[in-house]
Amino acid sequence: MKKLPDKLQLKLDQRQENNALRKLVSQKKLIDFSSNDYLGFASSKKIFDGTHEFLEKNELHQNGATGSRLLSGNHPLYLETEKMLADFHHAEAALIFNSGYDANVGFFSSVPQRGDIILYDEYIHASIRDGIQMSHAKSYKFSHNQLAEVEKKIHSLRSELKNDQEVYIVTESVFSMDGDTPDIQGFVGFCTHHNCSLVIDEAHATGVFGNKGIGLLQELGLEHQVFARINTFGKALGCHGAVILGSQTLKNYLVNFARSFIYTTGLPPHSLATIKVAYESLQSTLAIEKLKENIDFFNYEVEKINLGALFIKSNSAIHCCIISGNKRVKEVATKIQEKGFNVKPILSPTVPEGQERLRFCLHAYNTKEEISQVLNVLTTFV
Repeated sequence: MKKLPDKLQLKLDQRQENNALRKLVSQKKLIDFSSNDYLGFASSKKIFDGTHEFLEKNELHQNGATGSRLLSGNHPLYLETEKMLADFHHAEAALIFNSGYDANVGFFSSVPQRGDIILYDEYIHASIRDGIQMSHAKSYKFSHNQLAEVEKKIHSLRSELKNDQEVYIVTESVFSMDGDTPDIQGFVGFCTHHNCSLVIDEAHATGVFGNKGIGLLQELGLEHQVFARINTFGKALGCHGAVILGSQTLKNYLVNFARSFIYTTGLPPHSLATIKVAYESLQSTLAIEKLKENIDFFNYEVEKINLGALFIKSNSAIHCCIISGNKRVKEVATKIQEKGFNVKPILSPTVPEGQERLRFCLHAYNTKEEISQVLNVLTTFV
């Protein structure tokens, strides 16, 4: 086997020296404060059995999609599931992608055109950044959640913009590394006033916010005032895939030009059935209310034991305790894991240097005792 080129080995060695080397490790049976399975749907026997029953009832004994959706892979269940998603999320149309990464890369690499402008939050997800890098549009980042900076940038660009140039403003309703939320109403109002196209990733809001987990935009009644929404199924829905919600013409465009949609094998019927059954479970589950109770209790406990200054303010399922330095945050995470709690460190360069943190993900199935215990363990190390 030919050895790795020296320049690649050097990059690995540098990661090792900076305590930033990523490794795949087997999962231990620890109390879960790290997964994105906010509602417990990923391990739900009811959803698992419901999916099997749906497939059996409809005689869908097919393991794979057999091809891309534009060839042989556009199973009728796709159309049924997309209609369900569009209805549930109050959208004109829905287009399913194989993952959130595929959805974001497909959208941002194909929709913004040469001469267009993209303004994106500096903490935006890596998949959006990758899509933007593949685009021919000009892009500028703005400081995290700083709408005033966006307004200033728009004013500076206005004299250069022509009538056919679009401005896309991109943010998330809940940020995956901070768990915080921008002024969504402010962003919507600004984009409406300045005729900009607002794109919002709702990956960590779907299933968590709003009645029956409809997401933060729908909870605020703003879903019809954005250009596109990206909702993923790998977090609170506990399955796999993603959907872009928008107009029918946007869907038509993506079917024709989003390369991550065109040139990949579609999801198998089993994945589509799981999405369908998981969404049906949102209609009747009590897990969303239990999750909200746990979020409130976590914030209460953080303040009670005087850790508030270390945590980023969050009303989502994601809570981050800033512990600077890769070495230090890894040490604290290891000690907490040794006490039986699965809490993961987030290292630079995933987050800016000096902003390394412990990331606590809350779930409907966490007990109040577990929340109190893990925070009390944390106090012994910070």
